[in-house]
Amino acid sequence: MAGLFESAGGGSAAIVLDELEASILRSLEVQMLELIGPGPGGESDDPLAALFAEGPTEAPADPALARLFPDAYGEPGASADSETRAMAGEFRRYTELDLRARKRDDALNVIKALDGLGGEGGVVKVPAAECRNWLGALNDLRLTLGARLEVDEDDDETFYRLPDGDPRKPLVMAYLWLGGMQESLIAAMAD
Repeated sequence: MAGLFESAGGGSAAIVLDELEASILRSLEVQMLELIGPGPGGESDDPLAALFAEGPTEAPADPALARLFPDAYGEPGASADSETRAMAGEFRRYTELDLRARKRDDALNVIKALDGLGGEGGVVKVPAAECRNWLGALNDLRLTLGARLEVDEDDDETFYRLPDGDPRKPLVMAYLWLGGMQESLIAAMAD
């Protein structure tokens, strides 16, 4: 079970992580929190102000953030006409802040569970109610690494043959490891 999820019954899952794996996963999630940030305008303590807060209308310039917060209208990577850009901007304005908050919550859920290991390796038990948070957090990490590595559909075979000296190798190893964790978590949730 090392490094991959197994069913713990009832839609819950468990994973054994050694100290290094737990540290790497925690570090990646902390970096995800930093990347996502508090969102435009920061976080408000006023619930009424937060209810009426509006997000940005333009897609992020950073390719990783653009992958995490894609336009809802138009084809990815294609130039859109002014009507499509306006519709995408309007949709983004009312949804991105909530999406950022959910992604932060997913990452924090993973960090808290890993903190429960006390800086050591061990078994992380993920209740069924939190499996979707973990799945979302792992997916966000993979999307971000994929954007940084400029992954396309044909890259998987290339990534398996990278020489050890290739500077992309650590990110590729993390990308592939996260993919394995995602697949095993989905299988564990289905049991």
